[in-house]
Amino acid sequence: MKYAIGIDIGGTKSAIGLITDTGEVVAKTSIPTDPAVSPYVMVERIAASAMSLISESQIDTSLISGVGIGAPGPLDTRSGRLTVPPNLPSWHDFPLVQEMSRLFPFPVKLENDATAACLAEKWLGAAQDADHFVFITISTGIGAGLYMHGKLITGASGNAGDVGHFVIDPAAGECVCGQRGCWEYIASGTAVARQASEKLGREVSSKEAFDLAAAGDLQMKELVDQVFRYIGIGCVTLINTLDPQKIVIGGGVSQVGEPLFQAVQSYVSAHALNPIGRKTPIVPAALLQDAGLIGAAALVHTEY
Repeated sequence: MKYAIGIDIGGTKSAIGLITDTGEVVAKTSIPTDPAVSPYVMVERIAASAMSLISESQIDTSLISGVGIGAPGPLDTRSGRLTVPPNLPSWHDFPLVQEMSRLFPFPVKLENDATAACLAEKWLGAAQDADHFVFITISTGIGAGLYMHGKLITGASGNAGDVGHFVIDPAAGECVCGQRGCWEYIASGTAVARQASEKLGREVSSKEAFDLAAAGDLQMKELVDQVFRYIGIGCVTLINTLDPQKIVIGGGVSQVGEPLFQAVQSYVSAHALNPIGRKTPIVPAALLQDAGLIGAAALVHTEY
């Protein structure tokens, strides 16, 4: 039995786990991603937490095959750096792999977090039967992992799949990236909460907005139906561009469940260009809470 240290770095917390070569999470923990300290301090905390997990689990370090890291982009996997991740401003141009390699006696691999989660869905999740699929995560933002012709498509610098900045509706307002009407600006969980709060004149979470829509609130139903349509538009764009066997959707917004998948499947069936594309299954991710950790470990345990 071999193990990998999986690290999933997020804007608010960083998860650390020990994962076997069969994908079992044998131990895990998480620590706040503290914006008040430098990334150098944070990686020291992450490494210390990982080494504590190894010690507490009584695993011989000779059984650790490596460290896999899923981190928010933009990044540069060639140099092992985070470049300009918007939710981690103090980590801009940070040499993550170099610093992790200094703290760990194991090989270190880095990929975009959505790419790592995509690999997890191929390894153990909803895409085990697919050689051509797209994994989309819809939560705070929207990102994707691309798996085509039996391998991950990561791009020249590791940033392939930044689909949240497809322009869907230029009339909808300005995204943080400077373009107008980006997919994540109008259809992410953050977007739902923002638009619901504007409509109701008070602070509304995305979950409350979806719950109100399900209970019959007409304003919220109109908003949610529009969001489902926007998600459908993005999926059709990906189907027309990449011709996948299936699209796997994860992230917090996917927890809405059947109403989302039914609406998106219906939109795809009506609007994908190719008759084959209109039949593309739109399915929920199988790996939920531990997807980031399993994906990070998959960077070590699988050939991709």
